[in-house]
Amino acid sequence: MKCGIIGLPNVGKSTLFNALCENEQALAANYPFATIDPNSSLVKVPDERLDQIANICNPQKIIPAAFEIVDIAGLVKGASKGEGLGNAFLSHIRSVNALFHIVRCFEDDDIQHVENRIDPLSDIQIINAELALSDLDILEKNHQKLKKMQKTDDDKKKVSIIEKAIQLISDEKKILGNLDKEEINYLNTYQLISTKPVVYICNVDENSALSGNEFTKKIDTYAKENNSEVLLISAKIESEISQITDFKDKQDFLESMGLKETGLKRVIKKGYEILNYINYFTAGEKELRAWTITKGTLAPSAAGTIHSDMEKGFIRAETISFNDYLSHKGEAGAKEKGKLRLEGKEYEVKDGDIMHFLFNV
Repeated sequence: MKCGIIGLPNVGKSTLFNALCENEQALAANYPFATIDPNSSLVKVPDERLDQIANICNPQKIIPAAFEIVDIAGLVKGASKGEGLGNAFLSHIRSVNALFHIVRCFEDDDIQHVENRIDPLSDIQIINAELALSDLDILEKNHQKLKKMQKTDDDKKKVSIIEKAIQLISDEKKILGNLDKEEINYLNTYQLISTKPVVYICNVDENSALSGNEFTKKIDTYAKENNSEVLLISAKIESEISQITDFKDKQDFLESMGLKETGLKRVIKKGYEILNYINYFTAGEKELRAWTITKGTLAPSAAGTIHSDMEKGFIRAETISFNDYLSHKGEAGAKEKGKLRLEGKEYEVKDGDIMHFLFNV
């Protein structure tokens, strides 16, 4: 999973990125374009089930699922025409699966805003307009080519899909939620930014981290109208949390702020939710590992996340649900109680399944 952090310059992207990744690899500075090339960090996906399974199978090694966060340089008005970091920004953003759009929802005279005012809705509209113009340019060019070449019914269908997308973007409407899955899948071949799910992260002051403020209420309304999600996170609080190394001290600090979990956990959970991701596990004495797949993935494709040969030569999957694995103290107990199932090629893998694939190459 690869998610991009985007936003106007100086809204707290790099500060939040550093805090979420618990390092200081991105230059966080009080001026536009402090980030020029994207900073990328692979973070562990927190999953309490790993510890519960490990307590039973006692593996030599535990490998959690990984989540890649990319801090993409800020853009300004005119980016679609090459202003600011323009085309470089837009090419980086096309490579991610989902977008975390950071919006400044706090006032602080000491921190410069690129537009010299605090108006989060206007900030969102600036970025969305630039992303839409960039996608529109790609769609219009391909529309002209396809229309000249169209011969088959399939070609005509593709032209029709592109025309629908052009109309939606021109009307300032979202593609997601207004086109069906087949149409979205076709548009994804063009790496459109408009087809990527978005979470708006409201960067708030410490006093607004729990219940938000007047700025975040406006973002909530906007997100609901546009099939998007919202998270409240204070980059300042997250930065302080990231400096605490002791687990208990970190929990005490979170409790003192009225928070149940870190921003990183909430970001990853939301990322999984909007991308329809789940985890299944492989468990043994040598290694316990979490694997990320999309909801609805069939057993052979799930095996393919481990190795392509396992998908090609798939025979069946020995499967135990997470709850059965815990209830019966592992594979042997589950097998004894008849809870180890042999699943075939049409089995849809469930979140938390513990699996062992049988294959022949």
